[in-house]
Amino acid sequence: MISVAEARAALLDLVRPLEVERVPLAEAAGRVLAEPVTAKRDQPPFDASAMDGYAVNGTEVELHAMFKVIGEAAAGHGFVGPVGAGQAVRIFTGAPVPEGANFVVIQEDVDRKGNLITITYEPGTNANIRARGRDFAIGQTVAAPRLLRPADIALLAAMNIAEVPVYRRPVVALISTGDELVMPGETPGPDQIIVSNTFGLKAMLEAEGAEVRMLPIARDTEASLRMALSLSEGADLVVTIGGASVGDHDLVAGVAESLGLERAFYKVAMRPGKPLMAGRFGARAMVGLPGNPVSAMVCGRVFVTPMVRALQGLVGVEETLARAELGSDMEANGPRAHYMRAFWRDGQLHPFDSQDSSLLSVLAQAEALILRPPHAPAAKAGDPVGYLPL
Repeated sequence: MISVAEARAALLDLVRPLEVERVPLAEAAGRVLAEPVTAKRDQPPFDASAMDGYAVNGTEVELHAMFKVIGEAAAGHGFVGPVGAGQAVRIFTGAPVPEGANFVVIQEDVDRKGNLITITYEPGTNANIRARGRDFAIGQTVAAPRLLRPADIALLAAMNIAEVPVYRRPVVALISTGDELVMPGETPGPDQIIVSNTFGLKAMLEAEGAEVRMLPIARDTEASLRMALSLSEGADLVVTIGGASVGDHDLVAGVAESLGLERAFYKVAMRPGKPLMAGRFGARAMVGLPGNPVSAMVCGRVFVTPMVRALQGLVGVEETLARAELGSDMEANGPRAHYMRAFWRDGQLHPFDSQDSSLLSVLAQAEALILRPPHAPAAKAGDPVGYLPL
């Protein structure tokens, strides 16, 4: 068996960033920026009023000063012409500050009668103006790689960037294996169960930006497995669920190797999830996950999501464990890393009493995975622990 760190490194060696494509900005959310992009304009593109009020010459601003209003400036409709001595322009938030003005007296600080205003409250020293380029300037760069969040999309739009270079979405083929499985909505036989791992992993990997193809369930025959693997042609990553162990009905490794799989490793010193296989055949990387529902989902979180990120150019961004206080005592750990399902209460992480790898109901309630390193000593409530959020 190899360690979790060795397994993760081996898996990341199986994948490389995919090709770059350009997509409309409206379709770029959740994608990974592949190349730096630069602003094509200043923001704001002019000195802009930060408040509703009156634009005047700042040297004339003092309590009880009077000004004649000579016009109006609104967002999208600037005032044309200069502002002279003793003059003011009615101005609204976002409007360009007219020539000759460098101070906006807010409307609450003035009294207006007709076209005359008087400053009736102390105006302070804040000019209430957003300087040209205060947010960003022409040529300012957004670095890559970068996962584009909603705020990033807004920034790129303001920079006048209509198309964005992003990495292609990785195509992931999911294959569940086993005679015991039927699809949700079907009527299982007396010895069958409903397939669940494929749906959970699909949701997990799509949240990471992958395009996921759910292939038909592969039965416990070499012919069925060969057919399923042939249908994965064109995928960047093939993930099988179940059949990765060494039992009489665990055929995945043998069939995959007969099709040209170059195996990278087999078995990882962790729980849940010891029977984990990986390698590549042709242009496709392959990961064989254990069939127990929790094992498959935990291994998906620990191993497969970093591969999906790496395919999108997010390489060298190792996820670090967050730290929290333990909410209850834990016994010493054994020789394998243990990813324990846990929940938050009163700011502390509490492991569930049952860590059985078949209990999806516990996983669904879990908010984090506490990592217990191999041979970790017993821990007390209040001790710090590392965890991965779920």
